[in-house]
Amino acid sequence: MSQPAKRAVVFAYHNVGVRCLKVLLAGGVDVALVVTHEDSATENIWFESVQSLCETEGIPFITPADAKAPELLAQLQALKPDLMFSFYFRHMLPQAILDVAPAYNMHGSLLPEYRGRAPTNWAVLHGATRTGATLHEMTAKPDAGAIVAQQAVPILPDDTAFEVFGKVTVAAELALYDVLPQLLAGTAPRTPNDLTKGGYFGGRKPEDGRIDWARPAREVYNLHRAVAPPYPGAFTDIGPRRYVIERARPYRGALPDGLAPGLAVVDGAILGICGDGRALSIHSLLADGLRISAAELKTQLAA
Repeated sequence: MSQPAKRAVVFAYHNVGVRCLKVLLAGGVDVALVVTHEDSATENIWFESVQSLCETEGIPFITPADAKAPELLAQLQALKPDLMFSFYFRHMLPQAILDVAPAYNMHGSLLPEYRGRAPTNWAVLHGATRTGATLHEMTAKPDAGAIVAQQAVPILPDDTAFEVFGKVTVAAELALYDVLPQLLAGTAPRTPNDLTKGGYFGGRKPEDGRIDWARPAREVYNLHRAVAPPYPGAFTDIGPRRYVIERARPYRGALPDGLAPGLAVVDGAILGICGDGRALSIHSLLADGLRISAAELKTQLAA
C-alpha cells in the first residue's frame, strides 16, 4: 500500500524558487501553500516568477509583508505540514515558524563558505573558482544548520555573477532532486556545518559598485564581473555623468606612459586604467544609461 504524499509549505522566490518548486512537484510532494514576495516596482525583475508558477499549477500562495506576523504562523500551524522548504525567500523565518515542521533552506554557495546575503556576487568579487548550492537544515542562525546536499559548479575566469547564478540555479535543482527521495523517506544524510570556516557576508547595494581605479586591475575586473548587468553594474562618476561598465575584459596590450587611473581612450578603444599599471578593455560602456562610443567618451573627457 502506497504511503500518502508528504505535505509541504514552501517559501520561495526568484529562479531558484521556481526550479526547486518544480522539483518538489515532480517528486510527488503535496505543496499545500507557497509563501512568496510581491515584485518590487523599484527592482529590475529579470528572474522567473514563483507566483506565475503557482497560478499555472493551481497552488495556493500568499505574499505576506511580514514573515513574523502571527496570522502567518497560525495559517502554517493549521496546515500541519510534514516538511517546510525555503528557496531564495528573502526574509528570515522566526523560530516559531521553524518549530512548525522540519525546515530546509537552499543556499547559493558551498556552505560554510559565503554564508549570508548575495553569495554568488561575493564569490565572484573575491575571485573564487568554484561555488554551488547547499540544502541545509534551517536554524534560527542563518546558514548554520546541518548540510543535507551540495552540488558544486565552476566559476570561469570571465564569468559574471549573472552567468554563475545560472549555474547555481541548476546546481540547486540537482542537489534537491538527488536527495528528495531520502528527505521524504526520512533517511537524508546530515553533515555538520563547520562554522569555523568560511564567513558571513551582508547584502550589497548599488553604491557598492563604485570603482576605485587606484586598486589593481584584477580587483576592478572582479568587481565588474560581480555586479555586471542585470545587476546595477560597476560605475565611476566624472562630473555630472555616471559611467557603468556593461562588458569588459582584462587588457592584454601595452599601455602608453603617463596614463592616470580612470577611464581613457587609447587607439580608438575605451580602457579603464588601474592602480597597478594594468587596464580593463571596456567593450561596452553606458553613460547615464545609454551606450557610448569611444569617440563620444573622448569628447566628454576633454570637455
